[in-house]
Amino acid sequence: MSSDFSPTASPSLPQPSASQTVSTPKQPRLLLRQGSDRSAIFAFPPNRETLGGTAYLIVEAVNILVDCPAWNDVTQNFLQAQGGVHTLFLTHRGGIGQARQIQQALGCQIVMQEQEVYLLPGLTVTPFGQTLTLTPKSYALWTPGHSPGSSCLHHSDYGGVLFSGRHLLPSPQGNLSPLKTPKTFHWRRQLNSVQMLLDQFTPETLQSICPGANIGFLRGRSLVENAYEELGRGKAEG
Repeated sequence: MSSDFSPTASPSLPQPSASQTVSTPKQPRLLLRQGSDRSAIFAFPPNRETLGGTAYLIVEAVNILVDCPAWNDVTQNFLQAQGGVHTLFLTHRGGIGQARQIQQALGCQIVMQEQEVYLLPGLTVTPFGQTLTLTPKSYALWTPGHSPGSSCLHHSDYGGVLFSGRHLLPSPQGNLSPLKTPKTFHWRRQLNSVQMLLDQFTPETLQSICPGANIGFLRGRSLVENAYEELGRGKAEG
């Protein structure tokens, strides 16, 4: 007796589109290197956890991570290959990202301006008021305005580099300036903080700025050069 049953082909499984495929995270990019010394500055790819923010690694006597990069195996392996991280410096509340996971994995201290430390409950944090020396070459300074605890970090190598967080950002035209947004805490204080930077530095002590976001507006440039002059123009436009 014959059977009317005939096997049917298994339905084909949908294939992921190109946009759905998981891409390998990008490696950080070298921005500056001090001759044959190990000293260097690297920029990480924009981090979705911090709304497209850019984090940086300063490789010096003890390494400083400025804001939080995307936390994955690529980032962790890179940081460990560079000698680990001694200090995670957070420029403002928007740069916190996965600070908890980073501290747990690397055992680094976290430094943040005292007005925003409450956003890191349960973590070991070193707060500061006006300024704080991190190493003989790097120190933090309070630049309120974008947020109550918005801060910058100045590194004296390479002619002077300022890591500005979101205190100073490239505009769509590629110019560096303080940007007023609906989330700006206090616009007048932000402008006063820009003037404070102009008073504190000179063209000889501030040659580059590494902004904490909007890097695409730099149109292929790695950082903002002639930084003191750019800062003055940005203050005038603000």
